[in-house]
Amino acid sequence: MTLTTPALLFPAISLLLLAYTNRFLVLAQLIRELNAREGEQIRPFVIEQILNLKRRIRLIRSMQFWGVASFLLCTLAMFALFVEFTPLGTALFGISLVALMVSLLTSLYEIHISCDAIAIELESIGKHSHSPEK
Repeated sequence: MTLTTPALLFPAISLLLLAYTNRFLVLAQLIRELNAREGEQIRPFVIEQILNLKRRIRLIRSMQFWGVASFLLCTLAMFALFVEFTPLGTALFGISLVALMVSLLTSLYEIHISCDAIAIELESIGKHSHSPEK
């Protein structure tokens, strides 16, 4: 393995971390808007949304953790390869790939959870749009 092999992951991991940060910022803004809109009277479907948002925030934190761990391990792998500790560099790169896979799998689960949030919102809209027929 050469020094350039782990270096190939740098742009991908950087973009992935940026995407995770954007997801976090969107959720934070959504939570602030929900808080401002609901005030003291929280409707039942909003409680479901709050639970969903809490779970998604935890997942995004985990995604970021594993993404940063992957980035750090990739950097350490490059350093080990640079100082010609090839077996250590190869092992660190392998562990970096595993951390990246955990991050991506967590991201996939978070996307699934976000679809649940949309379903809750659609259900709420459906309940409000049905008016009694005359």
